This record gives sequence, structure tokens and C-alpha cells, in this order.
Amino acid sequence: MAATHALDFLVSNPVAKHTASVIFLHGLGDSGLGWAPVAKMLGRHPSLSHIKWILPHAPESPVTLNMGMAMPSWFDIADLDLDLNAPDGGEDATGMLKSSMSVNRLITAEIDEAGIPANRIVVGGFSQGAALSLLTGLTSERRLGGIIGLSGWLPLSGKMKSMMTDSARNLPIFLGHGTSDPVVRYQYGQQSFNHLKNALKFPEATEEKVQGITWKEYAGMGHSSCEEELDDLEVWLGKVLPAESQSTS
Repeated sequence: MAATHALDFLVSNPVAKHTASVIFLHGLGDSGLGWAPVAKMLGRHPSLSHIKWILPHAPESPVTLNMGMAMPSWFDIADLDLDLNAPDGGEDATGMLKSSMSVNRLITAEIDEAGIPANRIVVGGFSQGAALSLLTGLTSERRLGGIIGLSGWLPLSGKMKSMMTDSARNLPIFLGHGTSDPVVRYQYGQQSFNHLKNALKFPEATEEKVQGITWKEYAGMGHSSCEEELDDLEVWLGKVLPAESQSTS
């Protein structure tokens, strides 16, 4: 595999003392700038004021779906008809794993340079970025704080059982999807949730216990986010990355 390059990124710094971090990956054709307003908005909530948001930019590369033209992309996508039951789903496994290595470099930097423990780091993303965040979090040798997947899918699902590490078992995972998503269709989000629950044996989270999958669907929402989803995400993050005085980690 070719050497990975350090990712450029934006940072939304915490208002309070920095004790936790979220690395959030944008979707196809976007950049970290696209999610900066959301990071700033969530960072203003008192329960999340200690969290630093890291918003990487995907490198430009040719995308088959885009007639081979270059655009910001974490990996190649041939089409949007996913076969989550196929061994590789027809997906760009090489590109996914290369980008996952780049995200792991950001995680390492937070641990080594910022002094944030792995279990106080959440990796998440939207659409293509959600797929990459699930791959990165589920295959990490570190026990991370959790994973966020918005309007995305579980990549390499046919291989994930053998790829998943012991560190990832029962990780808190937040999955949100719109029922009217015309890009990454709702059925793919639902199938991903079911695969995590049935094949990978993740429990469903409860109000009392955040470990496992929190699945949220939003009626009528397309390939985007909404106020209700961000409110749900705020509550989930407050449980997964509580302020230090509330943290038991």
C-alpha cells in the first residue's frame, strides 16, 4: 500500500479546558469547512464545551461515479447501488484502508501531542465520511470513545467480522439516517444497523447505557442533517464524552 500523507484539517477549539476530541469526516465532494458551522454550534453547548473538533479535508482523487474526474474523496465510489451482503460490496477496499490509516494518524497525534486518551476521542462522519469512520473505529487497536455515522453505511460489511478488533466490541455507535435519502438510501443505513446488531453482535444502547448502537431515523429527511438529528447527537456526545467532572473513565 502506498504511503499515506498527513491530512490537512480545520480545528474548532473548545471553549472550556480541552479534555476530549471529535474527528469528523465530511462527505464526497465536500471539505472540512462544510461541517465547521455544526462543530461551532455543538461546541457552544455547555455539555460539549470541553470538546475539540478536528475537521479533515479529503485529498482530491478521481472518482468513478463522477466520470473519473477528480474531487475531494476518501476513496473511490463506482456507483451508489451497494451490495452490503457481498464479501467486499464492490467497494474500494484499498482506498478505504489507506484513508483509515490517515485518520489513525490524526488519532495518534491527539493522543501523543494533545494528551487526550483514546477513550476520549470519537471518530465520526457524514455519508462517505460515515463509512470511513465506521471502518476506522471498528478496526482500531485502540479503544476509542465511540463512532458517529450520519447518512452512511457499514463498509466492507462482508469482511468486517474478521476485521473488527476486540477493542471495538460494544463501542458506543450513533447512527442517524433520513427515510427519504435519495443518495445513500435509507435501506443501506438500516441494513448497516442490522448487520452491526445481528452479525457483529453489538447490543442496542438504552437511556441508561450508551454502549452499543443508538439508531435514529428521521422521517422525510434527505441526504442531509436536521435540527432533530443534531439535538440527538448533542445528547449522545454528552454521554459518551462527558465533562471531566462527570467522567468515570
